[in-house]
Amino acid sequence: MKFKKAASLVLATSLTVSGLAACSNESDGSTKDGVTTIEFWAAPNPTQQVYWKEVAEEFSKEHPDIKVNVSPMKESPTSEAGIQSALAGGSAPTMSENINRGFAAQLSESKAILPLDELEGWDEIKKKRNMEDTMKGWQFADGHQYVLPIYSNAMLFGWRLDVLKELGFNEPPKTYSEMLEVAKKLKEKHPDKYVWAKPDLADPTGWKRWFDFFMLYNAASDGNKFVEGTDFTADKEAGKQVLGFVDELQKADALMTRQSKDPFESGLGIFTDIGPWTISYWKEKFPKMKLNETYALALPPVPDGMDTENVKTFADTKGLVVYASATKEQQKAAGEFIKWVYSNPENDLKWLEKTNLPPARDDLTTNDTFKAFFENNPALQPYAAAVPNAIPPMDNSKYNEIQTLIGQKAFNPVVKGEKDPKAAWKDMQEAIEGALK
Repeated sequence: MKFKKAASLVLATSLTVSGLAACSNESDGSTKDGVTTIEFWAAPNPTQQVYWKEVAEEFSKEHPDIKVNVSPMKESPTSEAGIQSALAGGSAPTMSENINRGFAAQLSESKAILPLDELEGWDEIKKKRNMEDTMKGWQFADGHQYVLPIYSNAMLFGWRLDVLKELGFNEPPKTYSEMLEVAKKLKEKHPDKYVWAKPDLADPTGWKRWFDFFMLYNAASDGNKFVEGTDFTADKEAGKQVLGFVDELQKADALMTRQSKDPFESGLGIFTDIGPWTISYWKEKFPKMKLNETYALALPPVPDGMDTENVKTFADTKGLVVYASATKEQQKAAGEFIKWVYSNPENDLKWLEKTNLPPARDDLTTNDTFKAFFENNPALQPYAAAVPNAIPPMDNSKYNEIQTLIGQKAFNPVVKGEKDPKAAWKDMQEAIEGALK
């Protein structure tokens, strides 16, 4: 369930959207015969559509004065573009899921979505769902919360445990120096293998930085924000440590960026980012991949001297928003629906069973509601445990441009041995600060 691999989306229709939002709260017939109808756009994923249709039906049984129509969001050419088109054309839903923070920043700038913290009962929603720690990383630069995260894929790194044991290591390395020692032993024993074999490392496409640079940066900086509002707030020391570490791997011939088929599964590379969606894929396509036998899951490595517990990582995560074009009656009804869904952990369990996407809660590993599920799905337990420490994408409308610059100016040239880490960070910072002006 990786983010949509789309190019940068520019809200060319922002003035139109703002105008629609400004006149949105007049009655438009959404309430008839005492029943308020709200439109909910589900992600273009069959399992998520089934989930939302089922909970909407259950909700309406208990709330006969509210009808929730669930339909899949349009993907023409992307779901983001479909939402923008609907906003500009005055046909936006009351609410939708499938929204990441970067796109939400674009929508909030044009006043197209509501601050959820202004909905009646917002604090109660956070408390009842036990998501207060998880929500801290979702606050936007203006102090508001525009997105309720539905799931949080706390990205982990996979290690070929069988190869590590062959090299004399019983568990994945936790620090940079430990990982460089693994690289040294690997190249001595298997000169044709690599620690990290992934073409994306040399690709400047913006979204790809979520699954390499930001996993390492969030760990090294203890979750420090990279950009806040229009300011570049990145932890310079942590950032240079990340680039320096990647440079050391490059010098050790431990990185491979050419195309190859299933490099991790084949053992050509022994380290890579792994999302929870990979586990079910492996069950079907690569049955030899067995947790704690063939592979192990681990948090990102950190600079030497850092605490190796509760390490931060990147959250591949999306959530729901309420659109400002909805009437007051619809906004209130949307709040009631959100409150109903997330006041009962059984609804999150149903979501987890249907999608395998960990709900954005602080208590997945301690709430008895989820105990049996994780006992039956042990490979998903590490993801659940990492949810409170997973950092969502930046809340900046220029996120795609910024992340492209990270690749072009710093990460990619360091990976390819073309630039010194200090110079790379300086070039990247200057380019990003220029883009933020």
